[in-house]
Amino acid sequence: MELFKKVYWLIYPILIIVFMWIFDFVYTTDSFPLKIAICSVVAFILSPRKKIILTQTGKTKQINWLFLKKPISLD
Repeated sequence: MELFKKVYWLIYPILIIVFMWIFDFVYTTDSFPLKIAICSVVAFILSPRKKIILTQTGKTKQINWLFLKKPISLD
């Protein structure tokens, strides 16, 4: 989890690259802007989100992701 806390921001660009690679196999198109737009939207939906939660001890940053059961707290 410590590694995930440090590099969670890399997941979004990696997802874009992976979806572009998959998109080339599924649907071949010459329109690069269309391909990057579709892959960026899908990657944005599946990427982790950083939220600021107000607790009794103050503000806490948390990472929420579709594939995690519990949010990860950043300190």
